[in-house]
Amino acid sequence: MDERSNRWLLPPLLALLFLLIVYQYVSPACPGAACPRHPPASAARRGGGPAEREEEEVVAAALPRLVAKFPFARGELCRRVRFDMRGRDVIVFLHIQKTGGTTFGRHLVRNIRLEQPCYCRAGQKKCACHRPGGDKDTWLFSRFSTGWSCGLHADWTELTSCVPAAMERRGCAGNRTLR
Repeated sequence: MDERSNRWLLPPLLALLFLLIVYQYVSPACPGAACPRHPPASAARRGGGPAEREEEEVVAAALPRLVAKFPFARGELCRRVRFDMRGRDVIVFLHIQKTGGTTFGRHLVRNIRLEQPCYCRAGQKKCACHRPGGDKDTWLFSRFSTGWSCGLHADWTELTSCVPAAMERRGCAGNRTLR
């Protein structure tokens, strides 16, 4: 084949490739009889007849059952923890990457209405989060209040071993009970 025939074949092949890619994204996920049919919206509002209910039961049976991966006891999810900002309690913020932790950490130091809000200087990333009536002791241990005191993106194990020593270095007694 010569160079002219190659130039002639390239545009149709690229167009065909483009159409295949577009079809993949635009086409229905399961064509034909493989897709479970959903009752029309009007039948759902009316409650549907026996045939519609039977069809819904078949569809429900075909869907996979979701099993809880981490089943937490209801008591663990609904427990109340008292936080004494004036006492010795400290919130330790565990930053998990790609979960919105940076935004949440910023909100902790900038947007919470407190008796004594965190003091943030313009142009600086760290803010001073002192306890009400105190000048040195902090109630928050996070990237935006103490910096990366335990290393970049410290995990749970690193934080539990590092936080008490880091609080001592800062001159804060802190609460020895880690939760």
